Amino acid sequence: MTANTSLIPSIPRINASLETAIRAHLDDLTKPRGSLGRLEEIALKYCLVANTDKPKMGGKRICCFAGDHGVAAEGVSAFPSEVTPQMVRNMLAGGAAINVLSRQAGADLVVVDIGVADPLEGAPGLRRMKVKAGTANMAKGPAMSRKEAEAAVAAGIALAGEAARDGVTLLGTGEMGIANTTAAAALFAALLPCPVEQITGRGTGIDDSALEHKIKTIKKALSINSPSLSDPMGALASVGGLEIAGICGLVLGAAAHRIPVIVDGFISSAGALVAERLSPTVRDYLLFSHLSEEKGHAIFFDHFKAQPILDLKMRLGEGTGAALAMMIVESSVRIYNEMATFSSAGVSDREGE
Repeated sequence: MTANTSLIPSIPRINASLETAIRAHLDDLTKPRGSLGRLEEIALKYCLVANTDKPKMGGKRICCFAGDHGVAAEGVSAFPSEVTPQMVRNMLAGGAAINVLSRQAGADLVVVDIGVADPLEGAPGLRRMKVKAGTANMAKGPAMSRKEAEAAVAAGIALAGEAARDGVTLLGTGEMGIANTTAAAALFAALLPCPVEQITGRGTGIDDSALEHKIKTIKKALSINSPSLSDPMGALASVGGLEIAGICGLVLGAAAHRIPVIVDGFISSAGALVAERLSPTVRDYLLFSHLSEEKGHAIFFDHFKAQPILDLKMRLGEGTGAALAMMIVESSVRIYNEMATFSSAGVSDREGE
């Protein structure tokens, strides 16, 4: 492990001994036991991650990482690479879906240039952490060097540390990058592992022939880079993306600071998978926002043994699912903190209890 990822070994295990007190409080709330279903489980997880049975909801933040992909030159996306900087500017102007939903959730939105090919001159509000002006074409060799991948992971770790210092108690991931479903599918195929045909979807809406070409491109990339796929960082560097690496780092850093992190969709899940493969303890800190309409996302959840909070048949990315789930998570914490208990309200519990 290099110095850039030195936070990885410091990720603490959750204190499972707190679970008894947390569940006792949930059961004492003025409702039939378990009647709020997954809201109660989410509240439990939030408390365990925060290491307290008296949780507080502080600031909320979504970090949206933007990066370009050299593999876009293979024609794997319905949109050209020029859309990446255009959408970054749209986010900075407040006009994207993630802007609307993060405002509604009361969450700060940090738009991070970690690897956009365009210099994005005169872009006020942009967080400039560019490691490289887009990845190389993974169908012809490694997407980036291991050092570049580690630098992008370090950027995400740094943003998590900054969030902790700012009093953020709930983080969400987001991304923007044309052709990044190709990189994510390649990472899933390498690290789950699973067949390329199962995990690869239509991304921004490609037709059948383009999907077949996308699958062939991913297989080619995996074959060319096969010597480097045996470890998570090697796979990330070879077939991943700079924004995926940033998300990986954000997840690792959030866990190191005991901040629950809501993983957005298909691409963000690839970053979370790399983080978990680097440090399995990370799994305890993850909340998955939604099941993406990108078909491979269900395969990921089956392999990872995780359950998303929402299923709205979305496939936009940007952090939109994370923003929506953030409101659910906050609701669960409010229920935990603000509902009266049977003992405090003078309401009778079930007979014999």
